[in-house]
Amino acid sequence: MKDAFASFPLVPASLLGSTQVETAPSPIPDALWYTATSEGDGLLYTFPVGALLGMNYLTADMLIDGHHLVVLMLALQEGENGPRFGLLFSGLNQCSFRLRVPLAAVNQNRWRYPREGAWLKPMCWGDRVALERVDRLTLTVLRKSSRPARFCVTPITAMAQEPPRLTELVLPAGPLLDELGQSTLHDWPTKSHTVEEVTTRLHKQLQTAPEHRWPQGWSRWGGWTEKRFEATGFFRTHQDEARWWLVDPDGYAFWSAGMDCVRVDTDAAYGGLEQALSWLPDPTGPFAAIYRQGSEGPTVNYLAANLIRAFGPDRWYEHWATIVLGELRRLGFNTVANWSDWPIAQQAGFPYVRPLHPEFHHTPTIFRDFPDVFDERFAHDAALFAEQLRPTADDPAMIGYFLMNEPTWGFAAETPAAGMLFNTTGCAARVALSEWLRQKYGNDHALAAAWEMEVTLEAVREGAWRAPLTTAAQADLAAFSEIMVEMLFKGLSDACKRVDPHHLNLGARYYTVPPWWAVKGMRHFDLFSMNCYQERVPAGPTQEIARLLNMPVMIGEWHFGALDVGLPGSGIGHVRDQAARGQAFRVYVENAAALPWCVGVHYFTLYDESALGRFDGENWNIGFFDVCNRPYEPLAQAARLTHERLYQVATGRIVPYNEAPEYLPKLFL
Repeated sequence: MKDAFASFPLVPASLLGSTQVETAPSPIPDALWYTATSEGDGLLYTFPVGALLGMNYLTADMLIDGHHLVVLMLALQEGENGPRFGLLFSGLNQCSFRLRVPLAAVNQNRWRYPREGAWLKPMCWGDRVALERVDRLTLTVLRKSSRPARFCVTPITAMAQEPPRLTELVLPAGPLLDELGQSTLHDWPTKSHTVEEVTTRLHKQLQTAPEHRWPQGWSRWGGWTEKRFEATGFFRTHQDEARWWLVDPDGYAFWSAGMDCVRVDTDAAYGGLEQALSWLPDPTGPFAAIYRQGSEGPTVNYLAANLIRAFGPDRWYEHWATIVLGELRRLGFNTVANWSDWPIAQQAGFPYVRPLHPEFHHTPTIFRDFPDVFDERFAHDAALFAEQLRPTADDPAMIGYFLMNEPTWGFAAETPAAGMLFNTTGCAARVALSEWLRQKYGNDHALAAAWEMEVTLEAVREGAWRAPLTTAAQADLAAFSEIMVEMLFKGLSDACKRVDPHHLNLGARYYTVPPWWAVKGMRHFDLFSMNCYQERVPAGPTQEIARLLNMPVMIGEWHFGALDVGLPGSGIGHVRDQAARGQAFRVYVENAAALPWCVGVHYFTLYDESALGRFDGENWNIGFFDVCNRPYEPLAQAARLTHERLYQVATGRIVPYNEAPEYLPKLFL
């Protein structure tokens, strides 16, 4: 056994790709500068097999030069061609950060680890690896802008004990945010320069908000008055001879053009980064409302601060709500979509959706956030989960609710049943899996022959599992995962319908087109939803899912961003500038509306993320508005033009807009 305080540094064995090492002085002691001109460039470290056994952390200090996002991957691999585990991360430009990588991450039971200061969004990817077989580590550039990536890093050190957090920052360019919440590292034409400028803008927006209207021919709910079906007083789905529709409470055909995150949503996670801020007001004074203590640390909201400066600490939120609903009408959006302050829409009679939050207080999870659906406590937790719907059960303005968002078990390379086998030594679901295999194979001998490995039903039932899975074993675990997923979705869906029989169950917002073992359970929804960050909604896969489930499709998230307005990251979709964002918006929405099985797309998000990074570190130009409530007018004008044509496109009267911009390589963390 290694000493509890043991540690050893890892020395790069070679440079990868076109990486160059520099002799220039580093602002971080003992660090070296490296420049990577291509994705895949980086450093290779090798060490004896088993050297990491007894070690619990990897740590190093880093700083990323430049002004734009660089995404890195730290990978551990079993030999040159063996399984490979990856940890993706980034860092704030021009600010030091410390990697504190728990080696338990190789078990893949967590998707993401907490952000720490300028160390952003550490996420697990790739394969499960065994530390006793790992003999190499790489640190490589996964994504970057068109400019070379330059970073400095100290020796990566393996440690038995937890390394301390970084407490003293290195800030070569000084503070990262100004008093308005804007980046100090960037300049751009529409940057706001004074408090007075922002205050004048906000007062003008408040004054003109009541004047804004939806496009001509829209109903009071944003439906289309030229096409009417039976009215039920609530939103519903309908399939006519040509396509699927949503139907508004008055019976008019409705296509959901939604905006996610309609809230004062520019929280900057500043824990450990106080030195990086130009202005941090007294948290007990008139700016108290800009502070929040989240589950992942403290945040400060500079948009809220700008609103308080303009309207005072008592009425700023009320005036913001008036402004934002007016702006949504000006832009032509008819849905306050996920992650929003939906009560402002409820009060205004503006169509909205609600996100539900799966919290299983009594049922244990068995792999990432997947609950043990065979546990007798699951039914009770499902009933508690459904109680979230009680306050809106009779509201006609609510379109429906999303059961969950991008479950983290869906991001794993393993199925839920396989992940459970490796990470939960005993649970009701493993007992059920063992019994299911007994019914299929009869005995241990037949199971071992089918799986082509040494295995017993008792070993499946309980105990630590370390054996690699054969292809046959993985196939059975995928089939059992289908049962697990259906029990999860049916249990939650049935409980919700008992509390709220009127509104639509909008599904699980899967992060992509789901694998086959996840689809069957989705038949308990009223509508299939997924988040889709491609250039267009993929017609073939979504049509097939609509056919299999006999229900329409909704896109819960999508966006395009650029690097021309002071944010380090573009977002997942990446185009050249704000005018190109407008083109990309029009192509995406109008081509989606032309798909007969698609009934809506919801844009993510209303506001840019903070240049300092939100709770997990995302700092993207994805909003219709910046932190000073200035709209990106090329995008705003494009949205209005598309929404004015929306129903004509949906009925085939006119062809969708197809003047696509240049789509750049994706740049996101």
